[in-house]
Amino acid sequence: MAGTLDPDQARRLGALVDVYPEARQLGEAFDAEGFELYLVGGTVRDTLLAGGDPAALDDVDLDFATSARPEQTEAILTAWTAERGTVWLTGARFGTVSAVRAGRHVEVTTFRSDAYEPGSRHPEVTYGDTVGGDLARRDFTLNAMAVRVPQYEFVDLFGGISDLNRRILRTPIDPHESFGDDPLRMVRLARFASQLGAEADEATLRAATEMADQLTTISAERIRDELTKLMLGGAPTRGVDLLVETGLARHAVPELIELRECVDPMHRHKDVYAHTLAVVENAIALEADGPDLVLRMAALLHDVGKPATREIHGDGTVTFHHHEMVGYRLARDRLRALRFDNQTVKDVAELVKLHLRFHTYKMGWTDAAVRRYVRDAGHLLGRLNALTRADVTTGNRRKAQAISQRMDALEERIGELAAEEELAALRPPVDGNRIMRHLDLPPGPLVGEAWNHLLELRIEEGPMDEEAALAALDEWWRERRDD
Repeated sequence: MAGTLDPDQARRLGALVDVYPEARQLGEAFDAEGFELYLVGGTVRDTLLAGGDPAALDDVDLDFATSARPEQTEAILTAWTAERGTVWLTGARFGTVSAVRAGRHVEVTTFRSDAYEPGSRHPEVTYGDTVGGDLARRDFTLNAMAVRVPQYEFVDLFGGISDLNRRILRTPIDPHESFGDDPLRMVRLARFASQLGAEADEATLRAATEMADQLTTISAERIRDELTKLMLGGAPTRGVDLLVETGLARHAVPELIELRECVDPMHRHKDVYAHTLAVVENAIALEADGPDLVLRMAALLHDVGKPATREIHGDGTVTFHHHEMVGYRLARDRLRALRFDNQTVKDVAELVKLHLRFHTYKMGWTDAAVRRYVRDAGHLLGRLNALTRADVTTGNRRKAQAISQRMDALEERIGELAAEEELAALRPPVDGNRIMRHLDLPPGPLVGEAWNHLLELRIEEGPMDEEAALAALDEWWRERRDD
């Protein structure tokens, strides 16, 4: 079955020859040696998306499928990159030869018909003879379209263009077989739901639900990479919801499933899970410079401590005391288990821990309270304020407006103090070396105690010069020695 392009899609597909001259060059080189070469993958899909502009994809990598074997591909790419690029064979054992020339990275993979052994994380590579067999082994129909070069012949054997136009996620072959080949495709299902705003068809969704436990064979790093792409997509809550509804989340972020069993007393018309999705949506709306993984992950995990702290009282009220601290540990441990980098783990966990801090100052913000808030937030201040605003999902308009006004007032006061006393550099005017010289102390815990004492004075009383700091230091030292 061949898909039918509308006139605009046909125009954009034809423009590929202008945007990617490397595709024409390589197509001619492989054709001259008697081999087929096809442009495949996201380049074809994204070029065909409604409203897409091939010129906007100018910096993408190009993926090809070929009838040539890896050693034949290597010879062709070596000639193509002569004196202007590099060829490497890192993926040759999986049939992939890579090259870069004039800044353009290409990967050429021999037609494959590989399958994964049950319980294995790596495919048993078997080379195929036709592009149809290769496309049949791809994850979804909208990624199973190809363009033969240099002829620029569109190949769509599985209805990918129709599914792309309707934003439907469907596997080229039976989904049980496809997911059995690579269980990570079930997480990709959720990722593409987010990136493309698409929905899985019934058979694909049912297979993912039935086979969710097979995700245990996939490494944490691969799941992390898909989850990251999901969270940075245009509709992450759609992808998250798919993970939860299929049970895939139990093997990726199990805390999300537990959230559905809680009732948030602050939002009694919603469960905590629904509230969480709303917070993610709100956070996205507050992003200033494009998708922010740290902010989005903090929004997703900010209430994961609630199930463990849930208490139902005699009058029917429900509380989650100290859920932010429990959530801090859970978020940290989950992100570590998924092998996120240390900075992301630290930042997300810290935002979870601090996400209620704003509400502890209901009686107004003293200068000291503002300084402490800024100090504790550090470089996360902007994200913390955004998360605090995003966390307001109440349907009570008056209450929401009151919280918003208090946050406006806090941010205004932070700005005023920052202008007055360089709040971002919140530290005493003397460092540890100066303290040791002044008090004639050796390096050790006492120096840290002295510096922390001066920091507390700085927070409580505002800026001080070196003379005042040393006088305060002398007073502290006398009192400490008297004790």
